[in-house]
Amino acid sequence: MIKEFKEFIARGNVIDLAVGVIIGSAFTAIVKSLTDNLINPLIGIFLGKVDLSNLKFSIGDATFKYGSFLNAIINFFIVVFILVKIINKVVKNEPEEPEEEEVDVSAQYLEEIRDLLKEQAKK
Repeated sequence: MIKEFKEFIARGNVIDLAVGVIIGSAFTAIVKSLTDNLINPLIGIFLGKVDLSNLKFSIGDATFKYGSFLNAIINFFIVVFILVKIINKVVKNEPEEPEEEEVDVSAQYLEEIRDLLKEQAKK
């Protein structure tokens, strides 16, 4: 059982996934810091409050913390836009493989017939 587990872990996809998760968690911490320490104070200047996470309203006993939700939305959009930008750069920078010309069979037959007719005309 341990041998099978080692073979499973040694596969490239599992290792790539683990690296992706580690990078993703580190990237999330950076984006959260960017949102909390730079973007929220900028937005807070216009709203009159520096910390958006404290924005809330209450109805009866229920408290709705919409500021924390706004922080999550800002984090999400930063991550999505940055990831899309990175993916687009990676995809555009890949060397394009030369496309093989598709050979039209009917055109090939017509060329052969033309060549045969030229040979017959020479005789």
